[in-house]
Amino acid sequence: MAKRRKQPQQTLTLTSLHLSGTLPFDLVVEILYRLPVKHLLQLRCVCKSWNSIISRDSDFAKKHFRLSTSRHDRHHLILSSPKFLLSHSLISSIFTSTFTTATSTVKQFGYGKRSILNKIADRNSASTCDGILCFKIHDTLALVCNPFIRKFKRLPLLKFPHQFHTSYTLVYDRFTNNYKIIAVNTSRMKYEVSVHTLGTHCWRRILDFPGPDLIPNSGSGTFLNDSVSWLTRDTIDRAYLIVSLDLEKESYQKLSLPVVDVEFLISIMSTLGTLRGCLSLLSPRDTFYDVLIMKEYGDENSWIKLFSVPQTNPWGDCHYTKVLYISEDDQVLMEFRKGWTETEYSLVVYDSINNTFKIPKFQNNIHGHMVAKEIYVESLICPF
Repeated sequence: MAKRRKQPQQTLTLTSLHLSGTLPFDLVVEILYRLPVKHLLQLRCVCKSWNSIISRDSDFAKKHFRLSTSRHDRHHLILSSPKFLLSHSLISSIFTSTFTTATSTVKQFGYGKRSILNKIADRNSASTCDGILCFKIHDTLALVCNPFIRKFKRLPLLKFPHQFHTSYTLVYDRFTNNYKIIAVNTSRMKYEVSVHTLGTHCWRRILDFPGPDLIPNSGSGTFLNDSVSWLTRDTIDRAYLIVSLDLEKESYQKLSLPVVDVEFLISIMSTLGTLRGCLSLLSPRDTFYDVLIMKEYGDENSWIKLFSVPQTNPWGDCHYTKVLYISEDDQVLMEFRKGWTETEYSLVVYDSINNTFKIPKFQNNIHGHMVAKEIYVESLICPF
């Protein structure tokens, strides 16, 4: 008698459980909220109702994103190569190594070679909001994309009579429930500001940047608390301050930078960002860099120093240009370049508790030197 063939062991999955038929639909949705984007995209083919929720329900996408922001395994470092092939690497993998070199795997987004993403000129400029990225192609043209769901859109051309340099910042305006792009154009010592609302076909001029004696930094602004902030230099007294644009009122206000001690000096090498939900400032001293946050946005007295990073690390003297991320155990991912004249940027992880450094290295990287762009939380949100 022939032996009875052993049946393969079944894998317990959502589809094998037939959740949509055995569980209340609201409970199914609660389960879907907690899945990563990669799995949700695969589950669109289960049934029409799942496809409709995952692909077209904006409320589902927003709640899924809110839950993802608290999950460190949904945070990714966006990288680009010299040919601007977009890639990403999980943030959590960068911090897990206990050695002097942190190894992380790079995965490419599936854009074709003829994609407009390959035409982006300003490879160091990117703005992100709610899992959407905004890239500058050139001064008159930018695009927005959600790389995880492989959707992108070119913005309408933005032209000024005298256009020298334009920066783009992506924001969410909760007062109108719209995503917008704020463009600042430098034109004959005047800084003109325009707004584009995703879903429309034009740009709208608003009040110019305060000036002409105030010069904003050349990169994208920092979006936080319904405002966009720029580190700004006053050409008259040569001091630095923050100028912020209120999205609801479309008006500007000035905020003072922290005064730590007589040695603390804001310079052209200082940068703004966001850390732990607060406006952050990276500023150099003689032998180290200070990292500070504004605990209460708009309260100039709420600046506190998180830590200082030595300028000299095992790889020599470094110029830190950006603080990208702080882990739960106070490890800091930073961008730097060796010396003041180098143009190639690298990444370093600084352990602020043990005062140690390690350099992330990326596996599966076949496209040469990678440039860090932004921290990105995977998302289904796509307002275009």
